[in-house]
Amino acid sequence: MGKTDGMRRIAGGQFMMGSNDHYPEEAPAHHVVVDDFWIDETPVTNVQFAAFVAATGWVTLAEQTPDPADYPGILPEMIQPGSLVSHMPLGPVPLHDFSQWWSFEFGANWRHPRGRGSDLAGLDDHPVVHIAYADAEAYAAWAGKSLPTEAEFEYAARGDLEGAAFAWGDELAPNGAMLANYWQGEFPWQNLALDGYVGTSPVRTFPANGYGLFDMVGNVWEWTGDWFAAHHTGKEAKAAGSCCIPRNPRGPLKESSFDPCQPDIAIGRKVLKGGSHLCAENYCQRYRPAARYAQPVDTSTCHVGFRCVIR
Repeated sequence: MGKTDGMRRIAGGQFMMGSNDHYPEEAPAHHVVVDDFWIDETPVTNVQFAAFVAATGWVTLAEQTPDPADYPGILPEMIQPGSLVSHMPLGPVPLHDFSQWWSFEFGANWRHPRGRGSDLAGLDDHPVVHIAYADAEAYAAWAGKSLPTEAEFEYAARGDLEGAAFAWGDELAPNGAMLANYWQGEFPWQNLALDGYVGTSPVRTFPANGYGLFDMVGNVWEWTGDWFAAHHTGKEAKAAGSCCIPRNPRGPLKESSFDPCQPDIAIGRKVLKGGSHLCAENYCQRYRPAARYAQPVDTSTCHVGFRCVIR
């Protein structure tokens, strides 16, 4: 098999990156130019990641015991391998309290996506999850590829639809059609599963976008190679209509990505793109190409995966 099997070549060009109409971290909308690149048609699947692990013996971060030195004040009982898993509460809960639907599950990792006792039966063609940044980067290097920049991912996700809110247009569910795996109902306690899935879905379930790419929004969030900034700034984001349009922009320095709410923990945060099956109309409307999210490089969850590019 060639390295570009299962990939699409995206002709470079100029596009309007970001949005002034949604979350503040997506602003300002600005012109960007990217060069040609190849990108995986789908997120990396469980069967693909298993092949990487079989070939290399790679042990993911979620399978390793944390180093207490990296986490000042960590409780001794928490020094065990694991990852974050979402759960559905029995009724409405305060949306500012993540602990109502997230928990750190010992034994949760890519092989055991729901924690101890779970497995990958029937999930071969689902996106691999519980992947920290180093895991995604290692897979990409093994495959002779790279992780996309934020600009590359967004350009590809738009599928040549300039300025559209979604990867298919400006209406979330045209004529009731479910075009991506996201949450229908009141998050986090009522999942109507109108799209047919609670949790991840097989990677080619929903229609491809205009570039022939699947799951560029919804299903799982995906790692990019760029450090996160609170909004598009500086040379990476010249305002629409200004001169000197950035070409192949990259994010800020690592130090700029640290979480200001955790000043004692200097762990960089990368940009996630695409949203996931946990994004809902009443919470986290990030099933859009412009959407972006800050993810600490050491944090894996049941709704974060990745795909690769070749430049």
